[in-house]
Amino acid sequence: MKRALQGHYVTVSTVGEKAQAFVPAALPPFPPIDWTPALRGKFDQALLALGRLDSVSTLLPDTSLFLYMYVRKEAVLSSMIEGTQSSLSDLLLFELDQEPGVPLDDVQEVSNYVAALNHGLSRLGEGFPLSLRLIREMHGVLMAKGRGSNQTPGEFRRSQNWIGGTRPGNAAFVPPPPEEMMACMGKLELFLHDQPEPTPALLKAALAHVQFETIHPFLDGNGRLGRLLITLLLCEQRVLREPMLYLSLYFKTHRQFYYELLNRVRLTGDWESWLDFFAEAVIVTSTQAVETAQQLLALSSEDRVKISGLGRASASTLQVHRALMAHPIATAGWLVQNTDITPATVNKCLAHLQHLGIVRELTSQKRNRLFSYHRYVDIMNPGTELPIG
Repeated sequence: MKRALQGHYVTVSTVGEKAQAFVPAALPPFPPIDWTPALRGKFDQALLALGRLDSVSTLLPDTSLFLYMYVRKEAVLSSMIEGTQSSLSDLLLFELDQEPGVPLDDVQEVSNYVAALNHGLSRLGEGFPLSLRLIREMHGVLMAKGRGSNQTPGEFRRSQNWIGGTRPGNAAFVPPPPEEMMACMGKLELFLHDQPEPTPALLKAALAHVQFETIHPFLDGNGRLGRLLITLLLCEQRVLREPMLYLSLYFKTHRQFYYELLNRVRLTGDWESWLDFFAEAVIVTSTQAVETAQQLLALSSEDRVKISGLGRASASTLQVHRALMAHPIATAGWLVQNTDITPATVNKCLAHLQHLGIVRELTSQKRNRLFSYHRYVDIMNPGTELPIG
């Protein structure tokens, strides 16, 4: 549906020139969403896919192990959209204090993303509402270290920003000025709390994401936080018991169309095209996540059967195997710390796992040897491979 401009322009004067900044109208859209049979059907499919994804968390023997890696995969993908060059293996090495193959700041950014998500989920678990305060707290964690730590972490911007281009005059988009931005965020918070009217959770996540990206309330980190907001909202609204939906790979794959749709919403009010895209992203991503969980479950079961044939050594080897499911690239020292098994026993277990073809040694040194649960990493890797060159 074509609507009028979804907001209004104001003239701003910044860095010595004038520009037109866009101030979005409050949510929900007006006139209301045109729920054609096709769009309604797509949203119904998306809700079914989310239901299947949510049920997977009850089938996994240890959801926390799956989530540990899955959250890290999302952190890598979300940071890639912002131009960060860090692979999943780089992040795992960074967490072990090993040497990643990319600039340290890149991996720090990805690690911060994991910490920001965990902070948000922890606060929700304490009964804290999804609010501007929580969004600021998460931003403080996201930007605490590395690149961007000088961009007022945890504080809404007090100066004009812009997207694309080298200055406001040639920017692709100029968000609302600071004095208008706070009012926009206040209205977004009301919308998240079902004012002026209740909004179904999935629709709320789709609309709020666009609004947050349009307001761009921080000097840096808006894209990553805007994507985190989707998962956080679905967890808060109890659509998902665990944070298992991440749309970054889909947004990364369809990046140009994603940006085009955001702009189309602002200029022509075509929320319906955005909602169709968003629902498709949920369907595809949920289905992929279910398949990944099933592959990891099958791999784990297959490997546990192999390990069970070791006789007396199987009990301690199974413990090491479980630790590798949480962190599939690890040193012998890390495994000792995280299993409470003696160094000599851990080394024997690793020898068994190598012999069974479950684990590969990545180094050939006598100390600080690095091991990979390679098939586990391979299942998690799709989409996170760095471009060559």
